[in-house]
Amino acid sequence: MARIELRNATVEYPIYNAGSMSLRNKLVSVGTGGTISRNVGNIVTVTALDKVSVVLKDGDRVGLIGHNGAGKSTLLRTMAGIYSPSSGHVFVEGRISTIFQLDAGLDRELSGYENIVRMAMFLGASRAEARRLIPEIEDFTELGNFLAVPVHTYSAGMLTRLTFGIATAMQPNILLIDEVLGAGDMDFQNKARLRLQTLIESSSIFVLASHSSEMINLYCNRTLFFEHGRLLRDERN
Repeated sequence: MARIELRNATVEYPIYNAGSMSLRNKLVSVGTGGTISRNVGNIVTVTALDKVSVVLKDGDRVGLIGHNGAGKSTLLRTMAGIYSPSSGHVFVEGRISTIFQLDAGLDRELSGYENIVRMAMFLGASRAEARRLIPEIEDFTELGNFLAVPVHTYSAGMLTRLTFGIATAMQPNILLIDEVLGAGDMDFQNKARLRLQTLIESSSIFVLASHSSEMINLYCNRTLFFEHGRLLRDERN
């Protein structure tokens, strides 16, 4: 069983040394998201999520829609425990796997094999579990002997194969994705989509932030619409 519940979750962060940016602040607020205000000491504060309440349960395949800066990525990272709410509460039940910035945790001086273990452990695997993932990742990435050499020698496409292979190797209860399938050759993208489809189908809860209505319609049965950090609508597809 998996569950995510947010109760009036608000995420704020300060921007220092921005006292003379009043006009620019207004433009940024209108054009890119969040609510920008001033607090004690004339410190500019961005409210990236504003009193968001939502409950996700088993079977939910949720798409997040909104302009750049609407709060989609902040919501995903709050669900994942990367960001802590300034106020309100977040409750999560179930093992989470994230596909955000694929190369997070990558050490370019280490080999592909060493990075598999390193990054899998960042995603919550034990060292023994990470080592058991190696054969499956070898097969998926098709990088062969390159896995034994430092990844700074890899092309961009090879890095994508490695990082995506690691990120999708473990089966979570809850899968959170910030749209990432824009790199790699066509054969790899097709292979990655098939792998992603399998992962989505076997997850209890799936959440996708995307600008693609095609992807939302393909993968999701529920859509949350965001604007300037606020949840505007919650619709069943």
